Amino acid sequence: MANHGRRKSKKIWIWMIVGVAVLAGAGAAVRAALKPDNKIDPSKLAKVERGDIARVVVATGKIEPRAIVEVKSKASGIVKNIYVNYGDTVRAGQVLAELDKEELEARVREARANLQAAQAMEESAAAALERNKVEAEGPDLPFLKSAMERAQRMHEEKLVAKNVVEEAEKAYQLALNRQSAAVRALAVSRAEITRARAQVAQARAVLERAEEDLRNSTIVSPIDGLVLSRDVEVGNAVSSILVLGSQAKPLFMLGDVSDVFVRGKVDQADIGKVYLGQPARIVVESFRDRRFEGKVYRISPYGVEKDNVTTFEVQVSIHNPGRELKANMSANAEIILEEKKNVLLVPEAAVVYDRDRNPSVEVPDPAAEKGRRKLAVKLGISNGIKTELLGGLQEGAQVILQ
Repeated sequence: MANHGRRKSKKIWIWMIVGVAVLAGAGAAVRAALKPDNKIDPSKLAKVERGDIARVVVATGKIEPRAIVEVKSKASGIVKNIYVNYGDTVRAGQVLAELDKEELEARVREARANLQAAQAMEESAAAALERNKVEAEGPDLPFLKSAMERAQRMHEEKLVAKNVVEEAEKAYQLALNRQSAAVRALAVSRAEITRARAQVAQARAVLERAEEDLRNSTIVSPIDGLVLSRDVEVGNAVSSILVLGSQAKPLFMLGDVSDVFVRGKVDQADIGKVYLGQPARIVVESFRDRRFEGKVYRISPYGVEKDNVTTFEVQVSIHNPGRELKANMSANAEIILEEKKNVLLVPEAAVVYDRDRNPSVEVPDPAAEKGRRKLAVKLGISNGIKTELLGGLQEGAQVILQ
């Protein structure tokens, strides 16, 4: 009986110990559950780093060649040969294409023959004018008049017959008639030579135009540059720009892409900070990890309002000797207003501002309530992603992103 009592008492103690342990574990679990977790999510932590920062105005636009030319034909005809394609580099004066010259050469031959005929007519008119000038002066009239008067005196002296006098008078009268006719013809000859000279000038102009058309049938590049587009094929008929004007179809588009620019828009709130020669960096989608250097070279004085927003056109030039930048690429020109090198930077997302716009950041601090502590800082310029840190933290310090 005594042994049975002792065993029963031992079991009771064991169950009591187990119960206490369970209660202690449950209490610890409850305390752990109720205790706040001060551990900071690593994804919310960032470091104060050293680097470069710039405050910029962004002008968004397209890459355009500084010099761009539409090549149109000055002659009409059928395209016979094409020597370049888009993407080719060309020099000023290089032959791009040729029209069929057969008809143009025939026009030159015809115009040259017409000029020669007109020149012959001019020479004939000039000879007739000189002849009429001589006859109008009547060079034989004094001699014939003297002969007539001598014959009359000799007839009065009964030295010659009457018919000799009559012949002398007739010769003199005929000379007078010829002189009178020559005087009248002289005016006609002058008119004829004026007309002949006009016909020569007209024929020469037609020849020069035909020769110019023949020369223009060889289409050459007006600039050094790149063929941006080719809009013609062999066998196409083209019309002269001299006939159709701006309606004439362009054959090629050429551009000098070694020197390009971005034509962008700047809001009126920022345009006062932009000036000629201001440095800029150009970002394009095709070269995300590269920045191209540029400068502001043109600012429009005239703002354009759209959707109640006034913007000004700004052009930023870019030196592009490698021709990596292509015409019509989308680009952002970051016009640099202010730039700092090798300064402390803190993420903009870590900065908190109070009601008075005083900046501060939160830093990890296990001893503090919630495991974080607010710290006042002094800031400089910002690019919207990072901010210059002037004081309050050291390089490498951790901050908490908000």
